[in-house]
Amino acid sequence: MKARTTWDCVCKVEDLVPESGIAVWTKDGPVAVFYLPHRLPALFAVSHTDPFSGSNVLARGITGDIKGEPVVASPLYKQHFSLITGQCLEDETVKIKTYPVLLDGDQIRLEVPANQTETAAA
Repeated sequence: MKARTTWDCVCKVEDLVPESGIAVWTKDGPVAVFYLPHRLPALFAVSHTDPFSGSNVLARGITGDIKGEPVVASPLYKQHFSLITGQCLEDETVKIKTYPVLLDGDQIRLEVPANQTETAAA
């Protein structure tokens, strides 16, 4: 059975910064949303937490491209994480969580686990 999820609005298009990330709060914790307008898809969402430091900093990382893969470099220890898979390119044992993201009118929505109290009430 698939876990229940919801598509939560986390920000508006006007909040996004081209070629950069913003931090948003979700039911699943802090998430970094990246807008790369020169790519298709242009929106990516990954955990905001750097797994090497435990700090919430990935939205402040530098975006780039390594061998065609969109990445963010952690601002602390400079590891690169795929914005598609969450895989750390320097350490194959480390992976950050990725989130499905979509544009709904002027809203950015993320698919996150449903709140347990909402699930129980349904």
